[in-house]
Amino acid sequence: MSDAADSAQPSAHPYLLDGRRVRIADLLTAGLLTAQQPLVFARKKKGERHQAEVTQEQGGAIRLLPSGQIYRSPSTAARAAVGYGSFDGWTAWQLDDGRDLDAVRQQLLDQAVEETAPNPPADETDAEPTAAALSEKERHLRLRTARQAAAEGRPQTLLVRELLGWWGEHGRGVVTETIETALANHGLVTVPPFTQVGLETAVQLQREQAEKEPGDDTSARSELDGGEERTVREPGPTVGTIASAMGEVVSISPHATLDSAVTLLLLNDFSQLPVMAGRQLKGAVTWKSIAQARHRNADCALTDAVVEAREVRFDHDLVDVLPVLADTDFLLVRGARGEIGILTVADVALAYGTQATPFLLIGELDRRLRAVIADRFDLTDVAAVCDRDGTRRLTSFDQLTFGDYLGVLGNPARWEELGWPLDRAAFTRRLEEIRKIRNDLMHFNPDPLPHNAEAKVRGVIAVLRQYADS
Repeated sequence: MSDAADSAQPSAHPYLLDGRRVRIADLLTAGLLTAQQPLVFARKKKGERHQAEVTQEQGGAIRLLPSGQIYRSPSTAARAAVGYGSFDGWTAWQLDDGRDLDAVRQQLLDQAVEETAPNPPADETDAEPTAAALSEKERHLRLRTARQAAAEGRPQTLLVRELLGWWGEHGRGVVTETIETALANHGLVTVPPFTQVGLETAVQLQREQAEKEPGDDTSARSELDGGEERTVREPGPTVGTIASAMGEVVSISPHATLDSAVTLLLLNDFSQLPVMAGRQLKGAVTWKSIAQARHRNADCALTDAVVEAREVRFDHDLVDVLPVLADTDFLLVRGARGEIGILTVADVALAYGTQATPFLLIGELDRRLRAVIADRFDLTDVAAVCDRDGTRRLTSFDQLTFGDYLGVLGNPARWEELGWPLDRAAFTRRLEEIRKIRNDLMHFNPDPLPHNAEAKVRGVIAVLRQYADS
């Protein structure tokens, strides 16, 4: 790579591009594409052939021929060339040597990962990892292997929790976009989308569809953001993030006896039971429907106790189904592969009720940290750490954020002024861990907190109680 290219692009390393997806501009900078290089999008089944070329305009883009329209996104260029539909432009556009743009993108990823500096040893960093994260090279190799397996029709299957573990994370939170970017750079998607199901749900790493049929929503939608493609996610949790919704539910055949239904309900301590013929939902039986059927006719059959059961997709927004759930007590959930799970009021209460105590503890910790700083330091000294350029115009301790608490207590001069006989580095490391826990809670991340999260928060509160008045 030339010095000029280096100055135009500080690093071709895909993992150091601010977490974004590889662009045409990156391929030009790396010398893997050249200006005016021909591109062809051939739709053989439709008898269509669209032409374009690489251009340095707009920093690096695709110019459609003969119209001259310019698009920074390969997928948008493909859609514009056809006039409708949804396409993976990275596999649609081919060079004159037969390679598609995705193959060139993979070449950049392969080259860049070889230049990656190894991760620093654990004893050379102050960070305390939450899990055994893979190195960038290891992640790249795993994604490349998954890509090859998917291309051969044998997609890799793993739990969402295992996928997150590649990045050393226990929950989605802030790492979600990082994972989506890495998957997109390798032309991969998870089915079902890993953001829309629970941590213990199995997902497959599949290749992005080259051409999506109208109404196909098996993968996340994309839209343009300043000329770049990005995944569009709903802001809240989906039905599938509740574990029970993605499990294969116990069901009964419509030809079974009522005694069989009662037995299954008792053995499994269920309140309701789906009635299914294969994977076709016929309704449900509940203790209430059984009681009503027997009240009408003591010799009733199973079919007499079957009531309507509401069905929703796993990727439906959870907040939208809560009013229906309150009326019906349960909903049956259709998964990505047609399987049926169940969602009950108890499931939702259990999933979110476990977050109540950590939420209250974080509130107490926040108040105690702010009180310590307000009691021990002048606001001008605090602002000198948190607002050095004065742009925030701090006029009250109430304006401080959790990050500000970390900055103040992590400052050697302020810590010495505090006078606590404790190790500053260890204390602030723990606060940094709690900051991540707090962010998950405040963003209502549906994933369970680490098993020791509550203990960590209680531990810091205990220290503050002991030393705040010393």
